[in-house]
Amino acid sequence: MAFATTPILAQTAEKTSRVAYDISPQPLSQALVQFSRVAGVQLFFNADLARGVSSKGAKGPLTKTEALDRILAGSGLIYRFTNATTVTISNPSDAATGSVAADGATALAPIVVQAGKENGFVSTDGNVASKSDIPLLETPQSVQVVTRAQLDVQKPQTVRQAIAYSAGITTPDSPDNRLDNFLVRGFQVDQYYNGLKLQQGTWSTPKVDPFFLDSVEVLQGPASVLYGQGSPGGILNLVGKKPTDEPLHEIQLQSGSYNRAQAAFDFSGPVNDDGTLLYRLTGLGRTTGTQVENQREERVEIAPAVTIKPDEGTKVTILGDYLNDPRGGFWSRLPTAGTLVPTSRGTYFPTDLFTGDKGFDHMRRQQESIGYEFEHQFDDIWTIRQNLRFQHMSVDYAELQPASLAADGHTLNRSAYTAQEQLNTLAIDNQAEADFDTGALAHKALFGLDYQYKNWNNFTRYGAGPSLDLNDPDYTQPVTTPPVFQSAKQRQSQVGLYAQDQLKFDQWALLLSGRQDWTSTDSDNYMTGASTNQDDHAFTWRAGLTYLFDNGFAPYVSYSTSFSPTIGVGPTGAPFKPTTGKQYEVGFKYQPTGFDSFITASLYDLRQRNYVTQTLTVPVVQTQVGEIRSRGAQVSAVASITDELNVTASYAYLDNEILKASDGTAGNRVANLPANTASLWADYKFQDGFAEGLGLGIGARYIGSRYTTNANTAKIPDHTVFDAALNYDLGKVSKEMHGATFALNVSNLFDKKFISDCTAAGCVYGMRRTIFATLGYKW
Repeated sequence: MAFATTPILAQTAEKTSRVAYDISPQPLSQALVQFSRVAGVQLFFNADLARGVSSKGAKGPLTKTEALDRILAGSGLIYRFTNATTVTISNPSDAATGSVAADGATALAPIVVQAGKENGFVSTDGNVASKSDIPLLETPQSVQVVTRAQLDVQKPQTVRQAIAYSAGITTPDSPDNRLDNFLVRGFQVDQYYNGLKLQQGTWSTPKVDPFFLDSVEVLQGPASVLYGQGSPGGILNLVGKKPTDEPLHEIQLQSGSYNRAQAAFDFSGPVNDDGTLLYRLTGLGRTTGTQVENQREERVEIAPAVTIKPDEGTKVTILGDYLNDPRGGFWSRLPTAGTLVPTSRGTYFPTDLFTGDKGFDHMRRQQESIGYEFEHQFDDIWTIRQNLRFQHMSVDYAELQPASLAADGHTLNRSAYTAQEQLNTLAIDNQAEADFDTGALAHKALFGLDYQYKNWNNFTRYGAGPSLDLNDPDYTQPVTTPPVFQSAKQRQSQVGLYAQDQLKFDQWALLLSGRQDWTSTDSDNYMTGASTNQDDHAFTWRAGLTYLFDNGFAPYVSYSTSFSPTIGVGPTGAPFKPTTGKQYEVGFKYQPTGFDSFITASLYDLRQRNYVTQTLTVPVVQTQVGEIRSRGAQVSAVASITDELNVTASYAYLDNEILKASDGTAGNRVANLPANTASLWADYKFQDGFAEGLGLGIGARYIGSRYTTNANTAKIPDHTVFDAALNYDLGKVSKEMHGATFALNVSNLFDKKFISDCTAAGCVYGMRRTIFATLGYKW
C-alpha cells in the first residue's frame, strides 16, 4: 500500500519563493541528492529505504514541499522538516512501531545528504553506456567517469591528462598536442562530445579544453549498438558545461612553466526570476611556451549556452563553441637512434630539441560548432529527446619532420610536409524513452534514430627538406615547396536505428540492445580523377545481466559487438567488408551502502576481425585477414572516504596478441600497448585546525614496457611518474578573501625522463616536470 507524503511542520519551514527544479526520473537516492543541492537543505534518511526505488523527479518552479511531494510520490515514504534547513525522510511503518529517537524523529542510520556538498571523485551515474539514467551499478559494462571535482583538483591541461588515472586507458604523455590518441583495451577509440561523435579527418580533429568540461566518461568495449560505427575498444564522451539553476561566477588566472599565461572565466545562472531562462558563458585565453624550443601554443575558446524551459516538461539547451588555435601543436617525434638507443656517437637527443624551421613550421586550427539538446516529457511514461550539432573545422599545417640520422651522428635528414584540411560535420540523435511496467517487470525502453554526415577535404604536400646540422643548427633555411602528395574529398553518412530495454524483476536487471546501421562513403581522388562509392550495413547488439544485492554488490555478465566501415577494395576488386568486434565480459560493481565509493572489476575477451594488413610480397597487396585479440583484467576504485579524503586507484592487465596478419606479425603484440598499467591518487583537504582550508594531493602513474612496432623487435622501458597538487582556500585567511583560492599543480614531480611512445617514424619524449599556479575567485 502506498502512503502519501506528509509535510509535517512544513508550515514553519516553507518559503513562499519558488526555485526552478530540473530533476529527471531516476533512482530515488540520486533525486534526493539533486534536491538537496538545489533547495539548500540537509537530508537525513536510511539508504536502505531508497535502494531499488525510483523517483519520477520534479521539474519547474516549485516550493520545497512541492518538490519533495513529487520526488517521493509513490515511494510510500514520508518527510518531516525538523527545522527550516533539515529534512528527515522515513517509512511510516517505522514510526508506527515506535522506532523513534529521543526527539521524536524516526531512528535512522547515519546517512546524510548535505546541501551544497560536492560529489567528490565518485560518480554513480553517467548515460554514456545506456543513453538514459540507468545507474552505473546496473550497467553490465565497464565505465570510467572523471568528475568535475577531480578535474578541479588535478587541473589537467589536456583531455589526455584528464583520464590519466583511469583504468585500462593508454594515451601518450607527450608534448605533442596536435592529436589526442586514446587506446582502450588495446584499440583506438573515437571521441564524443555531449553524446554526439566528434567526426574527424587526418589533422582536422576537434578539440575541447578540459576547463569547458563537467566530466569525462569512458565506455569500455564495443558500443556500436547505441552509437554506430566505431572501435571495439569503446568510446570517450566529453560532457560539457551547461547552464545551471543556481548562479555561478568564476574567474581564473594561471601561470607557470614555459612562461605560461592563461585567463579563464565561467558564468552561469538564471536570467529571469522564475528560472525558465538560464545561461552559461565559459571562455579561455592562453599563450605558452613548450618543452620543445622555438615552439609556442596559443588558444582562444568561448562557449555560450542558453537553456529555455517554457513549461514543466520541456527543456531546450542551445550550445555554441568557438575555438581558435593560432599555434595548435607541433611535430616532436625524433629518430629512434638518439632517443630509444644512442646515436653512433653514443649520445642522446635533448628533450627540448627543435628539429623544424622557424619560418616554415606552423599549425593553425579553427573550429566552430552550434547545436541544441531538446527534451520533452509527455507524462510519467514517455519522454522524447533530440540532440543536434553542426561543426566546421579548418587546419593549416606545415612541418619539417626528422626522417633519419646520418651515419655521422649529427646530420638530421628531414622531410617537408604540409596539409590543408576543411571539415564539415552534422550529427543528429532522436530518442524516445518509455518507463512502464508489465506485470512484475519494470521496463526502461529506449528507441532511437540517428544520423551522421561528414564532408572532408584534404590537400597535402610531401617531399625532401633541407637537412639540419645538430652541431650548428640553422633554423631559417629556405624550404622548397614539396610536390603534391594527396588531393581528395570524402563524404560519409550513417543512418542508425536502435532499440534498447532494461527489464527489472526483483533484484535482476537485464539489458538488451539492438541496432541496424547503413553507411555510405563517396571518395574523390583529384590526382587520379578516380571516384569510388561504397555502401555498407551492419547489425550490432548487446545483452547484459546484473544481479543487485541489497548490500550494493552487483555481479554482471555481458556480450557486445561493434563494426567500422573499411574503405578500399581487396585483390579481387571487391569492396572490403566492415571491420567487426565482439566482447565477452564478466565482472562486478560495488557501491557500499552508506559509504561514498564505487568499485568495478572485470575480465574480458575482446576481438577485432577483418582489419586490413599488407602482404610481404612484391607487389604489396592489401588483404582483409587481420584479427587481434585483447584479453585482460582490470579493477578501479574511487572513494570519498570522508569529507576530507578522496582516493582513486586502478590497475589493468592486458594480454594483447595479433592472431592473424599478412605482414608477418601474427603472434606478436600490438605496438605501444603495455601489459601492465596502474595509478593511485589521494587528495586530502583539512577541515579544521591550523591547516583549515589547505588541500594536498599526490599521485603516481605506472606504464609498463611495450614494443615500438608490431614487429616486436625493440621495447620502450617502463616508467613511473608522480604528480602533486596543493590548493588553499584564501577565505580562511581573511573574510575579505572569501571565494578566492590558490592552487599549485606539478606534473612529473621528480622530472622523470622517459619515452612516451614510438612508431616506425621515431619516438617522442614524455612530458618533463611542469608547474602551474592558479589563482581563482568564485562568487
